[in-house]
Amino acid sequence: MYTLNPLKFKPIFKDKIWGGQRIKTVLNKNFSPLPNCGEVWVLSGVDDNQTEISNGFLAGNDLNELVEVYMGDLVGDKVYRKFGNEFPILIKFIDANDWLSIQVHPGDELAMKRHGSLGKTEMWYILDANDDSQIICGFSKKIDKNEYQEHLDHKTLKNVMNFENVKKGDVFYMPAGRVHALGPGILLAEIQQTSDVTYRIYDWDRIDASGMMRELHIEEALDAIDFEVQEDYHSHYIKKKNETVNLVESPYFTTNLIDLDQSMQKDYSELDSFVIFICIEGEFMLSAGEHSEMVGLGEAILLPALLKEVQLHPNRNAKILEVYMVL
Repeated sequence: MYTLNPLKFKPIFKDKIWGGQRIKTVLNKNFSPLPNCGEVWVLSGVDDNQTEISNGFLAGNDLNELVEVYMGDLVGDKVYRKFGNEFPILIKFIDANDWLSIQVHPGDELAMKRHGSLGKTEMWYILDANDDSQIICGFSKKIDKNEYQEHLDHKTLKNVMNFENVKKGDVFYMPAGRVHALGPGILLAEIQQTSDVTYRIYDWDRIDASGMMRELHIEEALDAIDFEVQEDYHSHYIKKKNETVNLVESPYFTTNLIDLDQSMQKDYSELDSFVIFICIEGEFMLSAGEHSEMVGLGEAILLPALLKEVQLHPNRNAKILEVYMVL
């Protein structure tokens, strides 16, 4: 069997009613075939939406095919025992040119019961935002199910939603059950569980190209919503150069920010997991042994679990999201 090397992927583009142009113009994915590209999935093990390896002798294989063959050598022994042949993390970039629906995702237990799927906990790293860009993140005050239903019936739900102004570099952790929506003028990187289960609660009375409103999931969402109110919905961190800075640490994924203007060596000998590097600014060279790959803005590269030492070499400057699992 050949030695595993770091893996790159062919992106999957998603047409969305609220999508814009920045996946083409900012992330340099000019080969997107879509007029309004809302999402690009750069690493995915979702059924029917698996990303295909684009480099090396494994080019042309889907991600989960590799998990089935290489098992713990690819994803880590503990990860493989828990998730089997499905890669557990989905990486995407989202460009919002309009409000996304107000929505919620179910947790693992509810998603497995209803859909035979993992739940959907996610995080957002804001890559770009207009001066007036906002997101909805949770509730602004404590309400119960009856009050919530009244607001839905009267189309006043936004009156009890928590609106947050956002800027480049902001981080938001979105556990399953937290009601949320992404507003116009925002480009972000999203890291999430491998799941495509979304319950739309309100879609701004929007009409699609065929003159129809998109389907809502009012009843399904009710059992998934967490009505608790948080004091602060931001994930705060201190910016540091040439250090590994933690952004999110959760049972579903750990995400760090690495802001480089010089080379960095990483040692994962104590980690029983794959590592994903996502380039969110500039570009960098990843070297593992004798193998090297250039990673550009808007790309992700997967480091197999059996590779324990890598070097990151920025081309002048690079910002990188580092993602792995600790089980």
